[in-house]
Amino acid sequence: MMSRYISKLTTSAHRFRKFTPLFVGVGNGSNSTIKIVEDEGLCSSSSSNNQMSWIKWYGTCIAKLPEDVSKDDNPVSQMLVDSFGRLHTYLRISLTERCNLRCQYCMPAEGVDLTSKPQLLTRDEILRLANLFVSSGVNKIRLTGGEPTIRKDIEDICLGLSNMKGLKKLGITTNGITLSTKLPKLKQCGLTSLNISLDTLIPAKFEFMTRRKGHHRVLDSINTAIELGYDPVKVNCVVMRGFNDDEICDFVELTQMYDKVEKQFPSIKRLQDHPTETAKNFKVDGHKGVVSFITSMTEHFCAGCNRLRILADGNFKVCLFGPSEVSLRDPIRSGANDDELREIIEAAVKRKKASHAGMFDIAKTANRPMIHIGG
Repeated sequence: MMSRYISKLTTSAHRFRKFTPLFVGVGNGSNSTIKIVEDEGLCSSSSSNNQMSWIKWYGTCIAKLPEDVSKDDNPVSQMLVDSFGRLHTYLRISLTERCNLRCQYCMPAEGVDLTSKPQLLTRDEILRLANLFVSSGVNKIRLTGGEPTIRKDIEDICLGLSNMKGLKKLGITTNGITLSTKLPKLKQCGLTSLNISLDTLIPAKFEFMTRRKGHHRVLDSINTAIELGYDPVKVNCVVMRGFNDDEICDFVELTQMYDKVEKQFPSIKRLQDHPTETAKNFKVDGHKGVVSFITSMTEHFCAGCNRLRILADGNFKVCLFGPSEVSLRDPIRSGANDDELREIIEAAVKRKKASHAGMFDIAKTANRPMIHIGG
């Protein structure tokens, strides 16, 4: 039940003292993909002129919000502003396609075909591209994978990123398996925040879901991160019907989930969300932690999207759910200068659509596996 889950994660169990559990979607696990399952009646088309106008208006308002761009940030250049007025100040960089787990919803037990090492971005290429984005107005970077901590030069990459003028937040999304011993050095290198994936509190179920051992290592990483003062420390949980929903609650619709939580915790309060926030945040009186829900299908946050992605092979992606990509690696290796790279980036950002196609059309669209895209 969700009530037990929240109670465990926000009180004394496992010595978790301060973090945010983040529930990401509801899905059916398969060998290579995860299908988001949400109420068809809640989905709406974004094709109408009225909604398109609303998205453009809302995006323009977001572009003017002082919370997005402070006086200490680098000015946001036109390279990062799309045709709907959305400012893209958040960059996610995938460091590797490799992973030391085989999660049921992410990839098959035998793994997937990976990009050869010579085709992946080098440390210097990553830092060059990141500097282009930061100098143009990006103030937050998150490192993803695969599993980013298995990249041997991750400390050097973090150090290079944290020294960039204008970058305020440097985070990482990790499964936590090899994280604990790396945390002190990563903090010295400028890493500030962590998203640690933990889909179950039961070790045997963890092994079944990930096809690997290591549940205790993830718990150790969470506690070590808190003790070292990382802030925030978030725990990501992918909810899959028939796999781990019994630990949270038996739900299909998101509204049912809210209702069950509210009945158990009448004092739960919805926190005010920032316009670019992807999660809906709630807090229970007497608990230090925050519980959040991401509903990227039924209640998408496209109008306030401020995210861009660089994949491990150097492809640039403006929408997680869209198939469109453009290579930044190839121009770099062909001798492109920074201005030429900016032109390529700006053209891709300007082509970004008002919203994704919706879960039913997305299911029919050819796209890369998530292990290639990065979280």
